[in-house]
Amino acid sequence: MTPDDQPLSIGTPPLIGPALTAFFSRDAVTVASDLIGTRLTVSGAGGRIVETEAYRPDDEASHSFRGPTARNAAMFGPAGRVYIYRSYGIHWCLNFVCKDASAVLIRALEPESGIEDMIGRRGVADRVDLCNGPGKLTQALGVDISLNGLALDAAPFEIALAEPVQVVAGKRIGITKNVEPLWRFGAAGSRFASRRFP
Repeated sequence: MTPDDQPLSIGTPPLIGPALTAFFSRDAVTVASDLIGTRLTVSGAGGRIVETEAYRPDDEASHSFRGPTARNAAMFGPAGRVYIYRSYGIHWCLNFVCKDASAVLIRALEPESGIEDMIGRRGVADRVDLCNGPGKLTQALGVDISLNGLALDAAPFEIALAEPVQVVAGKRIGITKNVEPLWRFGAAGSRFASRRFP
């Protein structure tokens, strides 16, 4: 771990400008762990991030592994922006770009604000089921490809660091390559995660 990859101290919300750039200009595995407990909103709807996955450029499971394409161009852009893609031709997935074409997939969050809007978009009233998966999360927050490449410190996004929480780690979900690294992170005991941790 280099000095640049050391966990940052808790700052004053929201995370903007140089502080945002510094936070995301680190290894994706470090960022993925540090994002647990962070508050994310999109147009006022959102909550605490409770589950993430990290993807490095030398990772066969990463979209950046084979180099830049039209689809993954945002991954090769500045840290602190969003990379959005459609999974299996069905669901949008929200990722935060980190240094060197790495990224963190946002898998689940605990809803805290804009809940009525999220219920309307998802068509479900169960708060636990609103954002407990990457596709559910983007549907609830109204995230689609139109937001691809935007900065996390500009509308409609707002991200703010919060008090640290206990973080657990496990294998990533739904991949067939480089399956062994424990690069999925979650808030210990959270019922809002997409899947329990071992």
